[in-house]
Amino acid sequence: MSEIVSASERDGDRACNDGPGLAVELLIPDHDVANPEVSIVVPAVNEKLTISEFVSWCHQGLRDAGVCGEVLIIDSSDDGTAELALAGGARVLRTPKRGLGRAYQDSVPYIRGRYVVMGDADCTYDFRLLAPFVARLHEGNEFVMGSRWLGSIEDGAMPALHRYVGTPLTTWILNRLYGSRFTDIHCGMRGINKDALERMGLASQSWEYASEMVLKSVLMQLRTTEVPVTFYRDRNGRVSHHKRSGWFSPFLAAWINLRTMFVFRAQFFMLKPGLALLALGLLLTLPLSFGSITIATYTFSLYWQLLGVTLAVLGLQSAFSGVLAQVVSDYSVKSGARWKALFRYTRTVLLSFALFSAGALLVGVLLIEYFVRGHALPGPSSAVDHLAVTGLLFVIMGFSTFCFTLLVHATGVKFGRSAVASDDGA
Repeated sequence: MSEIVSASERDGDRACNDGPGLAVELLIPDHDVANPEVSIVVPAVNEKLTISEFVSWCHQGLRDAGVCGEVLIIDSSDDGTAELALAGGARVLRTPKRGLGRAYQDSVPYIRGRYVVMGDADCTYDFRLLAPFVARLHEGNEFVMGSRWLGSIEDGAMPALHRYVGTPLTTWILNRLYGSRFTDIHCGMRGINKDALERMGLASQSWEYASEMVLKSVLMQLRTTEVPVTFYRDRNGRVSHHKRSGWFSPFLAAWINLRTMFVFRAQFFMLKPGLALLALGLLLTLPLSFGSITIATYTFSLYWQLLGVTLAVLGLQSAFSGVLAQVVSDYSVKSGARWKALFRYTRTVLLSFALFSAGALLVGVLLIEYFVRGHALPGPSSAVDHLAVTGLLFVIMGFSTFCFTLLVHATGVKFGRSAVASDDGA
């Protein structure tokens, strides 16, 4: 008889419950393995049509790969999927239906293998061909992505929009943002070292978990490789999850995945573009500090200088925001150390104060001129006006740099431990 283990029995006092009626329970098959090396972890929602064959494929794949393994199905079905999986020899983790990403999060405490292989329970990925994933993991790779583009795609397995536009485009975007070289970021079959999976701390609740896993593998600098896989079309009578959710579901999934890519790589849109804007702004502002400049038939006046100030301020704030985004999303903590070394507290605060003071002095010259002239400003062609505009930029840059320095050093604050460590006082 199969064994049923509740969350509280499985983990002692730490029950994986989120409230009344949301308990997680583990169903253990009669012939369970003791010490699996590989865990095949797959969510399933109403996959009665394919689950028995899928579990059989998994066991064959484990045998052919020559490893001891377990099959763990995270089930939120109401059609008998759990019973069929259990009868086939799989462990079944019964969970509330809370999203694909959440299903994987629920499974982590119950994974016993050193290596984890993920996928879909609809027999679209051939888990009989598990050996390449196991071999790459045994070689020391921490993350192994399947690739349908390196393998093959059966006719009718993917809608044309997904095959020729959606997946290639989003894969290209992720590679550009993160400097990676994936060929198929949406392949559902993938392998990962359990330690790396736990360190990832996946937070996505829905479809975007797939992109979060891929991009975090890059941010964590995991040793990564790809293996070819075959992608089959749905069995007759089965309706895909996207089709069950309506025609808009694939577009929503694509938008959610893009949001995840952009949020975790926010510095891509801020740091370098901000530095470019800052350089352009300074190029317009500083040469005009002593008056208008005429080159051939073109005159660069005070208004061009004001445009330069605007660009410089936007660029500076964008660059600072990009640095902070980089520090926050850096798994290695190297970015924070690098930026703190560049913006050493005492030195940067003193430079900020000097820049602010120089700017205030230049603005002060204009104020003196204003009172001397009987509360009237000189014309826009006056050198005093131009110097004052440059002074305003210095004031803004000085204060912004001071605030940024405080923020970048505040990222190292350890609450509940010691106070902020000194960086040698300089």
